[in-house]
Amino acid sequence: MLERMLAGVSTRRSRRVDEPVGERVKAEARSTSKSSVSRSFVAQTRTALAELLGQDLSDLELAVVMIDGIDLADVTHVVGLGITTGGTKVPLSLREGSTENATVATALLADLVDRGLRLSDEQLYVLDGAKALRKAVRDVAGPKALVQRGQIHKSRNVCGHLPERERPWVRAKLSKAWTDPDHARALASLKALAAQLEKVHPDAASSLREGMEETLTLTRLGVTGTLRRTLSSTNRIESMFDTIRTTQRNVKRWRDGDMRLRWTAAGMAEAQRGFRRVKGFRDLPKLIAAIRRELNPTVPTEEAVTLIAA
Repeated sequence: MLERMLAGVSTRRSRRVDEPVGERVKAEARSTSKSSVSRSFVAQTRTALAELLGQDLSDLELAVVMIDGIDLADVTHVVGLGITTGGTKVPLSLREGSTENATVATALLADLVDRGLRLSDEQLYVLDGAKALRKAVRDVAGPKALVQRGQIHKSRNVCGHLPERERPWVRAKLSKAWTDPDHARALASLKALAAQLEKVHPDAASSLREGMEETLTLTRLGVTGTLRRTLSSTNRIESMFDTIRTTQRNVKRWRDGDMRLRWTAAGMAEAQRGFRRVKGFRDLPKLIAAIRRELNPTVPTEEAVTLIAA
């Protein structure tokens, strides 16, 4: 029944998709009315929410933490998604707020720590670019925590300040800089683009300069290939949001916060059923070794990789 509701079957039509069991059995069946199905769905989604917010995270070894927000009925759900050292995606938690503000994001991360998750500066934090999320990571994981700003989100923000005719060449320059494996050259290209935009489109230039260096964190760490493409944006969490939106497409009226949280938690659980390991997962030990090397330059690369692989 839960799967049918998440697939878009309404409570009043649930009887139409029942298994064929014969007219006599159907006539005597109970708990198949609209109200019964609704009560059952509420109970099961409340269980899904409790399991998400109550799961023990002490055994998780995360290489990456992604945080992003999904808008829902005039509020925002801030969601955390972890990627383990083996490349498995794990929904971590969610919090509701008016926006992606620092208070909500900090509460989400603090809750993860309370449930046993070891958040530290040896993990990479992939954010969609909101300053509030960056502040929350700094407050909980420490000032040295490395952040990769989502490049797709940054490109949208910059181009949002430009007229339509100017956007293609700016996107092309951004893409060229972000795919350049040489960090110094890539950063110089972004600074040159910001200077080029400054005179005619100062807001676009300002948007580009905000968090500019953190759009190149993976490049600075020497991460290349498939893993770089995987972690250069929050697309991994956006794919989960697509499932959440699909499961909620028939909801016409949101009654309260409990209903919103239940539906989002159920959508996250539904998305998890289709999760696969992230592309490029075999290079995650190299990523962690690069982070440790940047935080502690005295650790040899070969030693760090060996420790992680063990």
